[in-house]
Amino acid sequence: MRPVVLFPLFRPVTALPGLGPRLGKLVEKLAGPQVVDLLWHLPCGVIDRRYAPKIAEAPNGRIATMTVRIDSHAAPLNSRHPYKVRCTDETGVLELIYFHVKGDWLERQMPVGKTVVVSGKVEWFHDTPQITHPDAVVPLESKDEIEAVEPVYPMTAGLPAKTLRKAVRAMLNDVPELPEWQDAAWRARNGWPTWHESIRRAHTPEDEADLAPTNPIRRRLAYDELLSNQLALTLVRIQQRRLSGRVIQGDGRLRAKVAAALPFSLTKSQAGSLEEIYEDMASERRMLRLLQGDVGSGKTVVALMAMLNAVEAGHQAALMAPTEILARQHAESLAPLCKAAGVDLALLTGRDKGKARQAVLDRLASGELPLLVGTHALFQEDVAFKDLALAVIDEQHRFGVHQRLQLSAKGRAVDVLVMTATPIPRTLTLTAYGDMDVSRLTEKPAGRKPIQTVTIALDRLEEVVHGIHRKVQEGARVYWVCPLVDESEQTDLAAATERHAFLRATFGDRVGLVHGKMRGPDKDAVMAAFQAGNLDVLVATTVIEVGVNVPEATVMVIEHAERFGLAQLHQLRGRVGRGEKPSSCLLMFDPQLTETARARLKTMRDTEDGFVIAEEDLRLRGAGEVLGTRQSGLPEFRMADLAVHGDLLAAARDDAKLIVDRDPDLAGERGQALRTLLYLFERDAAAKTLRSG
Repeated sequence: MRPVVLFPLFRPVTALPGLGPRLGKLVEKLAGPQVVDLLWHLPCGVIDRRYAPKIAEAPNGRIATMTVRIDSHAAPLNSRHPYKVRCTDETGVLELIYFHVKGDWLERQMPVGKTVVVSGKVEWFHDTPQITHPDAVVPLESKDEIEAVEPVYPMTAGLPAKTLRKAVRAMLNDVPELPEWQDAAWRARNGWPTWHESIRRAHTPEDEADLAPTNPIRRRLAYDELLSNQLALTLVRIQQRRLSGRVIQGDGRLRAKVAAALPFSLTKSQAGSLEEIYEDMASERRMLRLLQGDVGSGKTVVALMAMLNAVEAGHQAALMAPTEILARQHAESLAPLCKAAGVDLALLTGRDKGKARQAVLDRLASGELPLLVGTHALFQEDVAFKDLALAVIDEQHRFGVHQRLQLSAKGRAVDVLVMTATPIPRTLTLTAYGDMDVSRLTEKPAGRKPIQTVTIALDRLEEVVHGIHRKVQEGARVYWVCPLVDESEQTDLAAATERHAFLRATFGDRVGLVHGKMRGPDKDAVMAAFQAGNLDVLVATTVIEVGVNVPEATVMVIEHAERFGLAQLHQLRGRVGRGEKPSSCLLMFDPQLTETARARLKTMRDTEDGFVIAEEDLRLRGAGEVLGTRQSGLPEFRMADLAVHGDLLAAARDDAKLIVDRDPDLAGERGQALRTLLYLFERDAAAKTLRSG
């Protein structure tokens, strides 16, 4: 299906010169496995070698390229001292300094009396200019080999910069001329070059200004990427809409029983969201709706009401959660409400085996079981519904779009409701969920108390422990979250284990520990002990971030809070403030704070509004990190930075809508070019929804 013109870009990176299996693996880790991945791996800096002074004029600390004569070699007396090569021109002496190098090799490279061109950073030492380990030394006749302006790429250990630049140069020679997919008037108005020219110039910057995301070349490439994203979402949405749905309209009898059993009445935004959901379910189109609600805004109740609407109409509904802890918790919180309504509910996770599992599957297949809660175990082939009409997916960004479609394929014309407790900035909602309608829960249920948030330096740890001890004696239960040290779970684990041991000195065996490496049953046992009040303090890595519900927990301590993103801090804080008693959150920080970290902690102190926090997180960190590097499912942009290119996203959305309105199958001249764009940015699934043409 991919156009032949793109084939050179979809070869493995090892097809490029200098990248054998070993270095190819490093490039794959750095950028990706295909040549096209290297295309999007843009320079982050430049080294300008155009400054060519005489020796006496070379200033300290600046990169210079000088033509010099080799005068003499001075080998060191012992290996701790440097090897020196003395060079001259008509104005003075320059020393080239080398450590741990073979002198005979240097003598062959730079024989005495030879004129060479040398480039590197000049440093004056005792009135003599020196260059330590020059970047380049070439014979005068080969001086064109030295790049006047050298792009600097983000690198990985073990990969020589020179090898990467050579591979990129070879790649640029193979970049095909592609048909123009941008609107001619729009491109002219922005003063943007062609795509081919933009890619070439992005990899050959002349100065720092060429690297700025606001530079016309970078904006052109960012727009291409955003247009491919918005066009793909528009096409997928149209395809979803083409699939006929079915009318689902319950009579309200079960929902009335649940409403009567609730300890509070629904908030205005819960009622409004339900109206939108019921309207979608009653229409002949399939529902594809995102329900965004802050921590504690009552999404689960909305989901249950939607599921009961399907059950009242004689169908089945399922709720899928990303983790076993969360699935169990949903089942536990829904069970009493389902009981009040007289509706059967079962739980299915990967841990369920044997007869118990088979009994659930049999009841599901016969239609006797109307409601099922589970993890991705619901995808398994042997899980068959008699008549699945509604699939609710919690914490969607933990699941890919394919999994969403996999679950909806378990029934006929299944309506899909996606829920997230991670407030997503509007711009990210557009890029990730542009194929969905969006409902937002903006209030907290009545009775939720505000959480007092304080920041405190880590060097006051003893003081914090004393304060916590007092709180525990008053009956409080405490979460103590240890930092994400880096991507290595070993170090996270070490931090949590160490803190657990330290706190046991004060609280004895009433301190529990949970972390990602524990077996499911062990984790559940510790959580259950904390829930039951057999533990006062729960030390955890971020496994408790989503969905853990212990209303008696009133204190949240987050160590090294500066290492967490705002969305994560907000999620963690939402684990307390769920009961009657006032709650507090202590953000412990390293006193050596960056300005960004300081701004982040101030935002946490100033507001509990998840949507305000999400927008601020986007501003401070950029889109790539907003939802945490470990959470997949959101588009990773390589060219576009949503914090800078928000205006382009809005334009791309409008452009995509206009394109599809005018040419739904992308069959015209511009349409064919846009098909190439979709494949270039690997939006193959969207391109395949099109009729051939």
